[in-house]
Amino acid sequence: MNKKKKNTKIWNIKLAKQIAKKESIILTIEHLEIIYFIRDIYNKYKIIPPNRMLLKLMKKKFEKKKCNNIYILSLFPKGINKQANKIAGLPKSNICL
Repeated sequence: MNKKKKNTKIWNIKLAKQIAKKESIILTIEHLEIIYFIRDIYNKYKIIPPNRMLLKLMKKKFEKKKCNNIYILSLFPKGINKQANKIAGLPKSNICL
């Protein structure tokens, strides 16, 4: 199977807003905090962490109330893998949930 790899370097905030609009999301500072955080993880480690690992990493950076699935789903109703990563311009995760 020859899958095209998404070029994460062409991502910018304008593109993120366009993708978010298609997902019926209006980006706020809270959305962008999560988006930049997951982009930083991807750029540093070249992985898209599963939700549990992501929440654990978030606890090191964000206040406790932002480090749970309820908060994430309030921002990205379809979840990190289906919406946040897409808006962040990251490739689809290979992790089966």
